[in-house]
This record gives sequence, structure tokens and C-alpha cells, in this order.
Amino acid sequence: MRYTLLTVSFCFVVSTCLGDEFDTARMNNWHQWRGPLADGIASHGDPPVKWSEEENVKWKVEIPGEGHATPIVWGDQLFVLTAVETGRRVDELAPPKMEPPGGYLTKRPLNYYRFLVMCLDRGTGQVRWQQVTCEDVPHEGRHGTNTYASSSPTTDGRRLYVSFGSRGIFCFDLEGKLLWDRDLGDMVTRFGWGEATSPVIHGESLIVNWDHEGDSFLLVLDPETGDTKWRVERDEVSSWVTPRVVEYEGRSQLIVPATRRITSYDLASGEIIWECGGLTTNVIPCPAVYRDFVICMSGHRGNQARAVRLDSRGDVTDDPQQVVWQLHRNIPYVPSPLLYGDLFYMTRSNQAVMSCLDPASGKPLTEGVRLPEMRSMYASPVGAANRVYFTSREGTTLVIKNQTEFEVLAINKLPEGIDASPAIVGREMFLRGEKHLYCLAEE
Repeated sequence: MRYTLLTVSFCFVVSTCLGDEFDTARMNNWHQWRGPLADGIASHGDPPVKWSEEENVKWKVEIPGEGHATPIVWGDQLFVLTAVETGRRVDELAPPKMEPPGGYLTKRPLNYYRFLVMCLDRGTGQVRWQQVTCEDVPHEGRHGTNTYASSSPTTDGRRLYVSFGSRGIFCFDLEGKLLWDRDLGDMVTRFGWGEATSPVIHGESLIVNWDHEGDSFLLVLDPETGDTKWRVERDEVSSWVTPRVVEYEGRSQLIVPATRRITSYDLASGEIIWECGGLTTNVIPCPAVYRDFVICMSGHRGNQARAVRLDSRGDVTDDPQQVVWQLHRNIPYVPSPLLYGDLFYMTRSNQAVMSCLDPASGKPLTEGVRLPEMRSMYASPVGAANRVYFTSREGTTLVIKNQTEFEVLAINKLPEGIDASPAIVGREMFLRGEKHLYCLAEE
């Protein structure tokens, strides 16, 4: 039921960035979910501390449809994904080819959705171009708090890479021309809760994580052509985690947390470097990297965090020399943690309850702090200008100082819910609400 539709309008071109130029340019952009270094930090950013619907809103534009994908920014272009329910529908649905263990707890829609890529002018919010990648009747339903556009796009300054999961992987140039696309089949997610893993670009590798209830795999594509560079099968179930690439001792490690194992792959070959068990189901938070170890966690039906040395080899699950520390409480479920300098922030499950840890030992410095005027969180915290920003599902953003003592700088409220993580570039912050995208900047 997939129909490819392509519609393009006027666009400005940004400069091409290759190699070292890209490494420099990305620090002044937000080219992927979790920002320049995939850690939630805008090292060159200094966004507003205070805002409201009437204060420090540079522009606000309505985004059609629904989506939790974080907007990304490159130069003067901003890219955002959305899924728009159409009035076109089918009368009945064929039985599913496969059901997850326990069956589906969600209802499959009858309507077609239009899967849309939008490019906005960063300065004004005006639409420069948009592409409808396809129209499709999704083969699964989705969790009531998920959307059909929850995977964030990424760019290397030359091309834009978009994952609509079961609808396909799409590559555009920055003027909106489709360069290639790949159909990787249909995901079968746990209970039909939907999809959310974002693609990762690293050098000449485009990484796609495909953990689900069917045949799971990890795929690395050639970003220029979409051809497969390598693929490894995985004995894993559904996760919603975006992998993390870590450069360590001249080798690129591709870290993929999951229910059965945290696995580190050699990005060049797909060879397994090390593994570590111990997480719970429904893994979502993105790994954090501190010194020479990586911190992975999951907070569904249990609380588990593991800090694993990057010089590990083989299965280190029970090796206390390689597993630097473990933690079994106050772990986030959906939001990723934030490592800002020598302080490690995380929230309890999806609640607005914060802990701050010593990342070297995992010991709490501040624990169980209830964030004022906030109830629940899906968005991941971000940091800039020695400040930490927490955004709640109710549309409130709390700004605190990056320090062990809890000090509130501002409590900012917008009139719609927010599940997408913020993006920061320079003196601007971009917040995607249920209906609108905001550009916040000092007036």
C-alpha cells in the first residue's frame, strides 16, 4: 500500500563540508538527535534562560501531522519529520504476517498517512521545501504516546538521511532531491508500540539499528549510494535505542545497548569487540561516554545501568575489572541521561525526579530531587552555557545551573505538550511541541 510521492519547492544551498571541515562545522550545528557529539551538549551554545508564549519567541510555526522527531539544524536550514493522517482509507485490513509475542495491544489504523520531510528557513521558520516520501497504511498501530514520525533525521552537510522505519530509509540532497531509498521490510514491535530508532552518520557509514520481534539486525550503509557495507544478525528483541559511535585507541566502536546484551562492534567490519549483559527490556536511553568507559542503562520493569570499559574484550558481564560500576535505582525509561563535564544527570523512569551522579563511580551527588512544576518527561535533557534544560511532557522547561547544588534559574511554560528533545544552535533553542515548532532567542 506504499505510494511514492515527491514534491519539491525552492531551497537555498548550504556549503559542502567534508572530513575535518565537517568535524568543525558540526560543533556549530545540531546535525542529529542529541546534538554535535551525540551527548546532548551544545558546547558553543548560549540559548535563552527565560521564555514564554509572549517572551523570547523569535518565531513559531505550525507543523502538520504528528511527530516526536527532534528537529536538526545545518547552517540556515532546519529539517523536521512528520506523519500526516489523510482522509483516504481502506475498508478492511489483511491479517498481519506476524504478531509479536503476547499479540498486539494497539489497533492498526485504516487511514493512509503521508510521511513528510520539511526544510524550514532557520531565520524565519518559512518552508523552503518539502518532500512526501510515501503514503502508507501502517502495518502496526502505535503506543498512545508514540507517533509514526519519532525517528530524528541526520545530515553530514552533504546529504540528509531520514528513517521512517518500516516505510523506508531515504536520502536527499540539501535542496530536497531524492538521491536513494531503501526498503528494509516491516518491523514487528513489542505489543505494536511502534518505532523510534534514529539513523546515525559517522564518516562514510550510515548506521541503522533494527531490533524488533522478528529477525533483528544491525546495518551499515554507504551514505552516498545506500548500498550495504555490512550487516550482522542480532539475537535481540524490540528496543528504541539509537546507537553511539565512540572513537577509542584508533578504532571506531559502535555501541548498541539491548535487552540481552550491550554489544560493541567494530564499525569498519561488524566484528564484535565486547559484550555485557544486565539491562532490562525496552531499552531506550542513548549511551553516555566518560573517559575510557561507556554508560548504558534501561529503566523499564527494573533499573539497570552499567559502566563498561572501552578496552574490554569478549563477554565482560561478570568481570568487575571491566564493569566499572553498576546502578539499580532511579534509572530513566524514555529520556536519555546527560553527561555535562564531571556531572551525570538522569531522571527516574519518566518522572520529573532528578539525580546527579559522579560519573567516575556512579555514586549519587544529589538524588531524588523533584523538579518543580513538572510531572513527566519523554524529552532528553540538554546542556549549554553551563546550564541544564529539562523539558516536560506538559510543555514546561526547567533551567538549572550545572553544579551539584540544585539551583533553579528559570521555569518556562509553553501552552502545548512537548515530547521531542530540544535542539540548540548558537543563541537559539528549537522546541517541537504537539502542534508547533518554536525558535526561542533573546529579543
